[in-house]
Amino acid sequence: MAWHRGVGGFVPDDLVPKVFGQGKLRLEFLETMASRTATDLTDHGASGDVHGDARVVAGEPVRPRYGADTADADADLPPSGPSRRLLVVLAVVALALLAGWYAIQKVLSPAVTAPADSGAQTVTVIVPGRTTVQGTVTASGVLAARRDLPVGVAGEGGRVVQVLVDAGSFVRKGQVLAVIDRSVQTEEIASQAAGVEVQQANARLAQSKLDRSLKLVANGFISNADIEQLTATRDAAMAQVKVARATLAQMRATAARLNVVAPEAGLVLTRQVEPGQIVSAGSGVLFRIARDGEVEMQARLSETNLARLAAGDPADVMPVGTDRHFTGHIWQLAPTIDATSRQGMARIALPSDLALRPGGFATATLRSGTTTAPVLPESAILSDAIGAFVYVVGTDGKIERRAVATGDVTPAGITVLKGLGGSEHIVLRAGGFLNPGDKVHPVFDHGPAPKS
Repeated sequence: MAWHRGVGGFVPDDLVPKVFGQGKLRLEFLETMASRTATDLTDHGASGDVHGDARVVAGEPVRPRYGADTADADADLPPSGPSRRLLVVLAVVALALLAGWYAIQKVLSPAVTAPADSGAQTVTVIVPGRTTVQGTVTASGVLAARRDLPVGVAGEGGRVVQVLVDAGSFVRKGQVLAVIDRSVQTEEIASQAAGVEVQQANARLAQSKLDRSLKLVANGFISNADIEQLTATRDAAMAQVKVARATLAQMRATAARLNVVAPEAGLVLTRQVEPGQIVSAGSGVLFRIARDGEVEMQARLSETNLARLAAGDPADVMPVGTDRHFTGHIWQLAPTIDATSRQGMARIALPSDLALRPGGFATATLRSGTTTAPVLPESAILSDAIGAFVYVVGTDGKIERRAVATGDVTPAGITVLKGLGGSEHIVLRAGGFLNPGDKVHPVFDHGPAPKS
């Protein structure tokens, strides 16, 4: 048998794996070495004569203790005599120290126990609390003129000879936008003006005759009946002058209506007429003008959101196709709800700007006061055919389904208006893998559980 020199002495090779297995002395090695050492000490004390590791008994040959063959005994035996006793003592001391170290480590090592609910799933939970959230409503709609003024032909119409403005032009009240041919009307006005002069001449002649006749009445040359006749003739002539003048004014007014003019100052939105075009009162709209250039957004809102707003609430509007934001305010809420879409309109007044093109599409964020409520991440809120809900971990560690009503969506999460008080333990993720009544092990998302 081969020997291995250990810390306390020689150790047989068959015990080396047990001594140095996994880098630590094992308890079975300690017990084996202690047993062998005790046996050696007993043999030594009984006989008093030891040769190597074999006892000397009278009348018996000396046999090696650690070898199978006598021929190999001398090669395998460890040193004998005082050195042997010293090594045995050192081995016992080393074994005692190692046994004490092992006992201390076993006492100090924490006991590993299986969790009470080894089959429970581990879920991440949060306690949302209550947060003050700025109430916002997001809506979409179209841009339009706040006051859209259609402009057409007010007179008889005719051929357009000149168009003086184009779309995008700012015009003042009464400014001529287009001119219609009035050559016929001009001649008629001239004729009527001449007729006025004729009537004025007749009136002057009648007045002159009356004046001369009044001088002859005192001499008896003219009767009173003749005076009355001349007076009536004079009055008729004066009346004819007035009629002629009124007719002339009417013709001039009719001719003036051949000019298409702006009813109010503002921005020309559209132009639908060109020179040479024949127009009349039935031709429809030739120009559209936004009064004073004012633009608005017509935001479509649900009945619930419409009820949360009031005239004067601020709004932030961003037209499609640009990253510019325009600040406005609600100036009118629709008094009726569309029976088909179940939506109402909020009209948002905006400043005059060429970037706000009527007919374009825009989105608006309207601020409607503040709300204090729990705010949850989107992953914590689930929904099915019944509605929105969350999973709450009860005090017994079991899952409970809780129906909720959601509100505004903010950068921090979704506002929960109904269903939660804010102190519940809400499952943050993986709610789709749970069922009401499941036993879970909650782990808080931000550190330990808050104290209640």
